[in-house]
Amino acid sequence: MEAPQTAHEAGDVTRLLQSWSDGDPQAIAELVPLLYRELHALAVSHIRSERKDHTLQPTALVHEAYLRMVGQTHIQSRSRAQFFAIASNLMRQILVHHARSHRAAKRGGGNKTVLGETAILVMQPGCDLIALDQALDKLAEIDPRKARIVELRFFGGLTEEEIAEVLHISQITVRRDWRIARAQLQTELVGRRG
Repeated sequence: MEAPQTAHEAGDVTRLLQSWSDGDPQAIAELVPLLYRELHALAVSHIRSERKDHTLQPTALVHEAYLRMVGQTHIQSRSRAQFFAIASNLMRQILVHHARSHRAAKRGGGNKTVLGETAILVMQPGCDLIALDQALDKLAEIDPRKARIVELRFFGGLTEEEIAEVLHISQITVRRDWRIARAQLQTELVGRRG
């Protein structure tokens, strides 16, 4: 994620994150404009891996995520990394819901998700986000931390250092869990295609 443009802006972000975590609903309304460019870039990266005829635009995805954030209570987001993890998770949920609606309308399928070495999921255009979501849910039942690492890295674009900060674990643990989760998801997704 990009750093804020000024030290003043960084201080505002920190203050607003703390206020939002402390239950101030107005804080999110002030926070989003400060981080809008980064949220939009995150939405673009999510949508880039969608099918070519995808109708949801990055701006709409940011706005939908914002509306869901406004409705959140008991948020613990005291750092930028935690905030973007929350935003990314919400964007994932929105895209999966959108994909399910599209599939229900079209009754299509047969899209692919390829597991890569550096980015756990190299999603080809038109990938099957629903299969990925189901595989990730299955992984979460077995090992919630590994599923969270996948979510933060793939959907959130967080670095190993940022994930370690969000989850309060070491970077070595993040790296190890990442490799194991990638293998588990690879097996699950190949099994679904077979």
